[in-house]
Amino acid sequence: MITEEQLDLYRVAGTVLRVVRDADPKNDVKGIVVAWDDETVMIRKQNRRILKLDRRHHYQPFAEERDSGWIEGGSGQ
Repeated sequence: MITEEQLDLYRVAGTVLRVVRDADPKNDVKGIVVAWDDETVMIRKQNRRILKLDRRHHYQPFAEERDSGWIEGGSGQ
């Protein structure tokens, strides 16, 4: 699960994130962090829609290569 500190760094810097939800890259979400609570993260997509996603998904900067290794390993960062 992503930490409060990581989420705050991404929000303050305005980092565009990739949220890897499963093994299929088509299901990835691209956007910026706008808010979060203990279980969810709100991501604003480029089209300004807000998605409420589980914090157990894998969050990484969009500029980095897609990392789906956490899915096979079951660690669920």
